[in-house]
Amino acid sequence: MLMEIRDLYKIYHEGMESEVRALDGVDLTIDRGEFVAIIGASGSGKSTLMNIMGCLDVPTYGEYILDGTSVTGLSDRKLAHIRNKEIGFIFQGYNLIPALNAYENVELPLIYQGVGMGQRQQRVMEALERVGMADRRRHRPSEMSGGQQQRVAIARAIATHPPIIMADEPTGALDSKTGRHVLEILHGLNQEGSTIILITHDNTIASTARRIVRISDGRITADGSREEVGL
Repeated sequence: MLMEIRDLYKIYHEGMESEVRALDGVDLTIDRGEFVAIIGASGSGKSTLMNIMGCLDVPTYGEYILDGTSVTGLSDRKLAHIRNKEIGFIFQGYNLIPALNAYENVELPLIYQGVGMGQRQQRVMEALERVGMADRRRHRPSEMSGGQQQRVAIARAIATHPPIIMADEPTGALDSKTGRHVLEILHGLNQEGSTIILITHDNTIASTARRIVRISDGRITADGSREEVGL
């Protein structure tokens, strides 16, 4: 088992009149190599859940075990180390650094990992070629379309060879054709062994996953195949 979440709560303004339970007693397990779509409306708790699963945030209560290690209560430094080693992130807003070109954006997490220059160059080019952006490696984000920026963001996420890729609404800002191409890349990575966790509000996008987890008001309301979840 790669991920195990036990009785997880994320509560804001606890005990106050304005208390919000973004996550309200979530139990979830994900095995290595799965492709899981977590679907829910805005405010359902899906992004909060991803942030905790991605070690970007910590729960109020409950336990989260990642690859055999309980990450609940770890220091920010240790959480950052786990993120850098275990997880590649893809966001709707791309999160590329405007002053850096495509090559430099993909290279940055490898520099943080302390990867040597020769190996860095090889991994960056492999990742850019994987998403069809090697010929645009000297272009900055402002010189690329949204779809091209998202492909560079995917290259950045996979360059460190993380076992887990978390994609938060990765097609949300893209046209349908480009969005399908991004999904094809994610499915290809999954076939090669990566565990993919896809956050979306779109039933059509979620239905491409083998397993779908529906979340509403901070609680998991369905978990299974497209037919079992009712898509």
